[in-house]
Amino acid sequence: MRRHYIHNVILCPPKTGALQQDNGQKDAILLHDGKIVALGADVPPPTEDAGNQAGDNSELKITDGNGHYLTSGLVDMRAKLCSPGAEHKESIESGIRAAMKGGITTMVTIPCHDAMIDDVAGIEFIARRGREQKGSKLYCYAALTRAMKGEEITEMGLLSEAGALGFTDGELALENPLMMYRALTYAKGVDALVIQHPEMATLNPGGQMNQGALATLLGLKGMPNIAEVMMVERDIRLLEETGGRYHVAHISTRETVDVIRKAKARGLNITCDTAPQYFLLNELAVHDYRTFAKVNPPLRSEDDRVAIIEGLQDGTIDCIASDHVPQDQDSKRQPFEWAEFGMVGLETLFALSLKLVHDGQLSLCELLQKLTTNPAKILRLPSNELKVGEAADLMLFDKDIAWQIREEELISKSKNTSFDKMPVQGKVLKCWIDGRVMNVGASR
Repeated sequence: MRRHYIHNVILCPPKTGALQQDNGQKDAILLHDGKIVALGADVPPPTEDAGNQAGDNSELKITDGNGHYLTSGLVDMRAKLCSPGAEHKESIESGIRAAMKGGITTMVTIPCHDAMIDDVAGIEFIARRGREQKGSKLYCYAALTRAMKGEEITEMGLLSEAGALGFTDGELALENPLMMYRALTYAKGVDALVIQHPEMATLNPGGQMNQGALATLLGLKGMPNIAEVMMVERDIRLLEETGGRYHVAHISTRETVDVIRKAKARGLNITCDTAPQYFLLNELAVHDYRTFAKVNPPLRSEDDRVAIIEGLQDGTIDCIASDHVPQDQDSKRQPFEWAEFGMVGLETLFALSLKLVHDGQLSLCELLQKLTTNPAKILRLPSNELKVGEAADLMLFDKDIAWQIREEELISKSKNTSFDKMPVQGKVLKCWIDGRVMNVGASR
């Protein structure tokens, strides 16, 4: 039995659960055996005598929050861990330690060519290795098609029972419309979530960056906006026919935001996420052939970047995910055409997202909803709210502390970030997972 009393903190969202900005009131929270048992200004400090009188021999730990914010831990619904197969880029161990440093107490890894996760054994491997680390909770999606070839749907019912939270071919889109129709139909029958990477690859042959004047200037093959929105529009048509649950990953264009907004207005069960690079950077970050800014979907125009922020503000975009794609030096220190796509994001997700708050584009509580409760709801995980009875997965943070992102200080094995040397405000101070205090600065 463990008891932990955390006092002198600002709960966010407040105890009322409303999405208003906090009023600065200092509260306390009491954890017992990994659960929240009381919270608010009226929580009295526990004593050892009280525990002994009740026959409770649990150890009592008291933490002074020093007036900082306390919220539920982040839920990252899209991270690539390269285990088994490419642990030199990121292992489950290093990924979980990086997640804890970033305040992520729950994350979901996607299937990839190194770890396809298209059978029960693959799901059990991820779950077992995640439990062994005794850190951030690790879940996974299963592949949507066998060996991620887009030719045969996986056994969704069996894989869901084994623990898969959804089905996706990771960084590959399911382009065949008949296969997607079958996937959505099957998923509806077993109440499974289908996640799509929004790319009509046949419109992006050899694409390297956003299509436009800059791509022409740099002599690089462009990836047009239409390749993203056409895939989403097609899937929306299929979703109208089949019903079910459909999620679009890392959207990046104004057109995609518009069609998802209209689909939601028609009552379709569609959700989506984006990542910090799509609301903080535009295609100019690729100038001088900066391969660390090579991502898929690509960084888009300034108009698209603004549209992503608008989608976050009006609720069209439900979540912000890290879109963590680790690549080693050999994969990135290449001519632009040969370099791999992707950037790391676990440790920088929260600080980068806070820029939306500091720039007045979202309130703090609105941002936290997109990083905590919304992804938990979509994934059918426990609510991840500050409520009595919920698991004590928490994050203590300073909203205003200034620091600089430095790639050499990242815990991730790979250091491929476009945000190196960027000044940011807001830092994770501590996190708790099932009531256990984690060392958020742990590195090896």
